[in-house]
Order: sequence, then structure tokens, then C-alpha cells
Amino acid sequence: QVQLVESGGGLVQPGGSLRLSCAASVRTFSNYVMGWFRQAPGKERDLVARISESGSTTYYADSVKGRVTISSDNAKNTVYLQMNGPKPEDRAVYYCAARRTAAYDYAYWGQGTQVTVAS
Repeated sequence: QVQLVESGGGLVQPGGSLRLSCAASVRTFSNYVMGWFRQAPGKERDLVARISESGSTTYYADSVKGRVTISSDNAKNTVYLQMNGPKPEDRAVYYCAARRTAAYDYAYWGQGTQVTVAS
């Protein structure tokens, strides 16, 4: 069983910065692709960024490229999402998710953390 716990959400001003963390309770963290998703009110949940098992490969949605950075610390079983210069449209509940290397779907999800961007 994989448990994911997000933290670091809250209120941030436009142009500020925020770092989300996701701690994974898992035997072998390096067996999982990790992703950050977000869901804004009235919208579907979308992939924001993902990172490969080793941390060497990353992917970003076009909407956040250049403004967010995903990283992982395999020694701490933790994945991060650094948000720089957030915009009001980045307001959403952010979810951490994990999938095994050979899996297509993300089977494991955190409870989500709210990010609000406002002055």
C-alpha cells in the first residue's frame, strides 16, 4: 500500500513562490513515477508535472512551463513542486500521485492541498 501526504499549500501572492511537498510511504520509492495534478473549481483534474523514477526526466504541462519545477529526493521518499511567479489561474487543489513503472494509470493519490493565489 502506498500512502501519499501533501503539504505546503496555502495562500500565495501573484509573483511570489511556494513549494509543495509530497511524502510517500512506500518500500521502494524509485519504482514509481510521481506526478503532480491539479483541479480548479468546476474543471477536470489535469497533470501539471511528472518525474521519472530516477528523477532524471521531467515533463511539464504547457500552462506551467517555466514557472514550476518538479524534483524528488529518493532518500527522503519525497517529491516537490516549486512554484515561482504563480498566477491567479494557478489556484487549485494540488494532488500528488504515484504509478508503478509499467502501469498506465496513477493508482495512488494524496488527499490534496489547496493553493490560492491572491493579493
